[in-house]
Amino acid sequence: MPYLQTITKEQITNLPVEEYSKRIIIIETEDDVRKAVDYLLNFSRVGFDTETRPSFKKGQNYKIALMQLAIEDVCFLIRLNKTGIPPALQNFLMSNETLKIGLSLRDDFGAMRKRTNIEPGNFVDLQNLVGKYGIKEASLQKIYAILFSKKISKGQRLTNWEAETLTESQQRYAALDAWACLKIYDLLTQSNEQIQDIS
Repeated sequence: MPYLQTITKEQITNLPVEEYSKRIIIIETEDDVRKAVDYLLNFSRVGFDTETRPSFKKGQNYKIALMQLAIEDVCFLIRLNKTGIPPALQNFLMSNETLKIGLSLRDDFGAMRKRTNIEPGNFVDLQNLVGKYGIKEASLQKIYAILFSKKISKGQRLTNWEAETLTESQQRYAALDAWACLKIYDLLTQSNEQIQDIS
């Protein structure tokens, strides 16, 4: 089916807000990182995103603080400011076994390189995918609105991702971004498969 090419901020404002209601698991130890990765290796694809504490002073920069890895019914929030990127996670990010789906991955990879010099493997950037379906938008919020007619709130984006405890709002915001990437990919690729089946 043809999708809208673009959508305005005004159109998004009137849409119902998307809520993340699946399970969230917060990872704060290297051992739990390994357990999470072992679990995720059972799946062919995961949604991916990262968060970094915002800087409001010139010259002040922070390292990536959170990595979100989502499957259909659960999202792992890995607190990299507490765990770093241990070997199990490095191997997962480099692996060609599991497809990792994100958006604007150049930014995420740039942030990751401040913690590790690995070469990420088997990632797909939705910004490169949506154009094949006629969508001319590049932001997660606009792409999601076009496909699902719902609004992703960005209200938590500039909060402190290195806080001792993440608020429930932060957790749901972070999980939703990674989960939304997975949902977008699945919708687009399934619709493409259906077209191929018909033809």
